[in-house]
Amino acid sequence: MKDKQTVSRLQLDKVSHSYGPVPVLNDLSLVVNPGEVVVLVGPSGCGKSTILNVLSGYIIPTSGAVLREGVIRTVHQQDGLFPWLTVAENIAMGLRSMENASHRENEVNELIRLIRLEGFGHHYPHQLSGGMRQRVELARVLAGDSDILLMDEPFSALDYQSRLRMRQELVRLLEIRPRTVVFVTHDIEEAAQLADRVLVLSDRPATISHELTVDAPRPRDLTDPAVIEAMKKILEELGLQGLGKADA
Repeated sequence: MKDKQTVSRLQLDKVSHSYGPVPVLNDLSLVVNPGEVVVLVGPSGCGKSTILNVLSGYIIPTSGAVLREGVIRTVHQQDGLFPWLTVAENIAMGLRSMENASHRENEVNELIRLIRLEGFGHHYPHQLSGGMRQRVELARVLAGDSDILLMDEPFSALDYQSRLRMRQELVRLLEIRPRTVVFVTHDIEEAAQLADRVLVLSDRPATISHELTVDAPRPRDLTDPAVIEAMKKILEELGLQGLGKADA
């Protein structure tokens, strides 16, 4: 099944937000283009997850405007699978608006095939590895008419090799089923591999201190010059360049 063209609108206009007396976001503006992968990086606690919550509508900002068009799904650090449902049943939760049972079953089977888990449709989450569970989570959020994926460090709980595989899996699935993506990560390598644009955030209260375009087709190898250059620039903007090197 070929997916529809991504249609979305996602914009913050001079958004500020505070938790009580603590300011978290300061006059922050951004526009995410349809089909674009925008990655947010920044110091720990600077407000990256708050930005996702504002974009999703879960948080109403203290001031500023939020414009959004399209169906939004969110992926968190820990998968949100229901432990009492099978793989197929979990994926079907993303297709609740599809009334035709036969069409829904065909779509579930197609998504299981896309995430390469044929034969696991009747397994429960506790019977799967962490990487497999995250693939099921991706299938669920890609199901149906979702337009926008908000991804909050979705691979951070996985080991390094699993994270590499999940990046490849995400790129492959987005090629088949395009979505607009806003992706939060602490992993500079991950940002450079996945992003069309990287937005580097300042310390709290967060503003966008630098915007970096990664002009290279995906999938990207870690040794790709564009990836290496992007990593160097991000580290420089975060004040981490040369960290850990021996003094001359």
